[in-house]
Formats: sequence, structure tokens, C-alpha cells
Amino acid sequence: MTTSIDALNHEQYMERALTLAREAGDRGDEPFGSLLVHAEDGEILMEERNAVNTADDIRRHPELTLAQRAAHEFDAATRHETVLYTSTEPCAMCTGGIYIAELGGVVYSVSAERAGELTGGDFVVPSATLFERGRRDVPVRGPVLGEAGEQVHRDCWPY
Repeated sequence: MTTSIDALNHEQYMERALTLAREAGDRGDEPFGSLLVHAEDGEILMEERNAVNTADDIRRHPELTLAQRAAHEFDAATRHETVLYTSTEPCAMCTGGIYIAELGGVVYSVSAERAGELTGGDFVVPSATLFERGRRDVPVRGPVLGEAGEQVHRDCWPY
């Protein structure tokens, strides 16, 4: 079962993910924000901001937190009908969580490679590459509002 990821207004949801990322950066966390959308009706089911610094927990990436919450709060059929909108393409840890939680798809603003360039990061693996190794299809779309997403990083990182 796959979700109808392309039936959604990606820009609308990405604007919210970028707002969440800015809010995370403003409070002292790295600028990452995500939301989980039910693809069938467009309802925003939950949102998260990066909280690695403020929670003093390296696992508090918004994508991983949403995957974990969704795994606990929704049945498999509902999770398959969700799309994770995220300000930056998920890292390998978050991609694994998304896959294990069986979310229906991912839409990002800034690619993993571009984020690495903007932040000086050197451990960059595109999520689509990791998803391709799995047994089920997880569609990935992006970049969406790429320039706006890059600006969020430029405003936060010293590079």
C-alpha cells in the first residue's frame, strides 16, 4: 500500500515545516522542523521541532520523534497514509525510524547533500538511497521551497 503523496499541496505544508525549523533555531536548537500529514484528507496529525539541545537528547530530531509517536498512536494502515514534511531531508537515523514506523512518504525542502554543504556536515546519505534498500516503497519528494529552506540554515549556521 502506498500513499497518495502527490495529491497534497506540498508548499503549504512545507511552509509550516520551515516555520517549525525557525522556531527550533530561535530557541537554541538546530533549525529542523517536521509535521505529519494524513494524505487522504490533508489533516496535520502532529508537529515537532528539533529538541536535541533543549532536551539534551541526541535522539530528539523531529522526524524520529514523529515516527516514534506515530508508531505508538496510529495503526499501520493510518501510518501508511501519512506524509512526513520536513525542513531538511532526514538523516540516516531518522530515515530508519521512518521506515520502521512504516510512514507513507517524505517531502523535504533542503536535500541532505545541500544541507551538508550549508552546515559543514560530512555524514550525508540521501534518504531515498536508504529507502531503496528496503522491501517496501517509501516515496521521497524534494526539494520543495528549497531556497526558503536554505535560508533557514543560512540564518542559523556560522558556515
